[in-house]
Order: sequence, then C-alpha cells, then structure tokens
Amino acid sequence: MTGTLNFAVPCLFGIEGLAADELKRMDMKNVRAENGRVLFDGTEADLARANICLATGERVTLLVGEARAETFDMLFEAVRAMEWERYLPKNAAFPVSGHALSSQLHSVPDCQKIIKKAISTRLTEKYKVERHPEDGAEYKVRFTIMNDVAAIAIDTSGAGLHKRGYRPVTADTAAVAAPLSETLAAAMVRVARYRGRGPLRDPFCGSGTIAIEAALAALNRAPGCNRKFTAESWPNLPAGIWRAAREAAKSREYHGDYDILGADIDPAAVDIANENARRAGVSQNVRFEVADARAFAPAEPSGIVVTNPPYGERVMEKSDAERLYREFGAATRGLKDWKIYLLSSHTEFERSFGRQAVKKRKLYNGMIKCDLFMYYSSR
Repeated sequence: MTGTLNFAVPCLFGIEGLAADELKRMDMKNVRAENGRVLFDGTEADLARANICLATGERVTLLVGEARAETFDMLFEAVRAMEWERYLPKNAAFPVSGHALSSQLHSVPDCQKIIKKAISTRLTEKYKVERHPEDGAEYKVRFTIMNDVAAIAIDTSGAGLHKRGYRPVTADTAAVAAPLSETLAAAMVRVARYRGRGPLRDPFCGSGTIAIEAALAALNRAPGCNRKFTAESWPNLPAGIWRAAREAAKSREYHGDYDILGADIDPAAVDIANENARRAGVSQNVRFEVADARAFAPAEPSGIVVTNPPYGERVMEKSDAERLYREFGAATRGLKDWKIYLLSSHTEFERSFGRQAVKKRKLYNGMIKCDLFMYYSSR
C-alpha cells in the first residue's frame, strides 16, 4: 500500500469540524470536512496515527473510490474498475456491509452481492487465479450509496473508535440511563476548550464518560493507545507503524494535577464511573461523588460545567426532566464566572432552565437530535 492513501473518517453529525481540527493538528494532508465525515490524505503510518490518536471520529476507513451508481450495472463496473489489488492481498477475506440512502439502489443485500462480485472479479483477473480464496486476514469493505453516489472503503479500525476499552457493556453499566458515547463526550470537552486548566464539573456524570474524556484531554493521552485495530493484522502493512505511533503518542502526554469532578445522585452510577476511570488509567486524575445536581454549589469562583442531564424522552418523564432543568437552572444562576455546556434534546430546555443560551450547537447523541446549550455568564 505504498504512495498516498485516501482516508474517510465517519463522524457523528455536528462534530465533523472538531474531527477535522484534530487531523490538522496531526499534520494530515488535504483535510476537508463534509456532512457526516472528514476526508484526508496520508501514508500507512498516518493510518496508524489516526486510529490511535483521534478522539472525535467514529472510525478510520481507506477510501478506495467513489462513483455514480444509478443501476446495478453501473455499480458493478465502477467497483470492478477500482484498484483492489493495491489494498487486498491474494487471499484476503473481504466481507461487505453498508447502507443506501436517497438512491435508486436501495436494496442493501443486492448491493452487497454486486460489490462482492465486482471485487472478486477484479482480484481473480489481477492475480490470475480462477477463484479468489478468502482464507487470509480480514479486510471489511464498507459502502455508502447516497444520492446515487457510491463510496467504497475498507475499515481499518474494527470496533468503532468510541470503543476506548474503559466502558465494557455489562448488566451493571446497562442500568445507567442514556449513556453518552465516548466520541460525543470528547467533542463536548473540546467545544468547551478544556485542556486541564481550572475546575471541570459534571453534575450528571452517569458512568463518568465526560469526566474521563476530560482527563484524557488534559493528559493529552491518545484514546486508542490501549486497544487493538483490525488493520494491525494486515500482512501488507508494516508492523512497526503501530508501535511507532503508540510510542510517539505516549511521549506527548502531559503530567499534572487536574481538578475534574463528576457527581451523580445514583450511588450505583458513581461506582461504575469510578471503575471506568480505573480502566481508563485516569483514576488519579478524576473524582466522583454522590450528589444531587439540584443542589450544585461549587466552592470555586470559576470553572467549566460540561454535562448531559436526563432528556425526558418518554412522555411520563418529560415533566420530571423539566422540573430538574428548572431546579438545576436555579442552582447555577448565581455562578458568575462559570461556563456551562449542557446537552439536551428537550425542545423546551431553555424555557425550563430559565435562561436563553448564549450559543447553541446541534449535535446527535446516537439517533437523538440534541443541542449543546452554552452559557458563559449569568450576569
């Protein structure tokens, strides 16, 4: 896989610019943000660096090609024309998955079959074999067909980049309501421009994701240092690129004392948050306590609040959420020099909270459309 490679990083809607900024700080080339993804150019070594260091992207994919695909014949010929032999070894296994939106080709199973057949045809021709054996390393092919344009890529990450490894799915963690994805929490911390200076508080901490991501940001710690990626098993990539990327990332870490505190009214959630912080290696950098957000009264004169309170998505819970917003708004009204970043999907949040936000930013928590409400001063 020599020469310049093209990459696509799928993102949650609303944070493409943040992911693009991260990639630019990594000195990636030709970075450009689009709806739902960020594109950049790079090398094999950049493939490893992006996977290990990127905090706000969902995964790193090798973009093999894009083409109009209004019919199955067009899709087949476009995929067959792509240089698959550059990416897939002679015996590569290549399962195909993807989705189609607002396109004439809308049957995902049929698109999978066509793409699979086109890749296999190309490889048998180029490797001069009768049949392409799939008994080697796995290269997951992902396709997106949107507005009749097909984008075909190879997933290099495996599990999504939000899978940092510190928040395993168990019966206990499943009990924590509306968990926030790690990538969205990291995005909220970056919007707040928190880098370890001053206090950071999350009064609705749940499983501790925001506080943990804040600690990782303060430490300048690459979120993927302690996990594995699909492309690490690829025989056509130098093994040394992963070791070099991890060593370089660790050499850039900071060391200091940080004032990061998460709180939740549920003792079970606080126990989970403490365990997650231990798994993330930041238990020395964050604290968690049982506390009621409605009585939020920090002793410090200034700081940052980044939080994700309950949304009240169910009808019976809506009035409870509004009351909680009202009481939390009253508790924070006297905080003159605190900045507050609060995520909610509630359409009447500002009315319930009692103040209009200085700024708002549209984000998505999974499939839930939200706003990040920003309050810089109550004066």
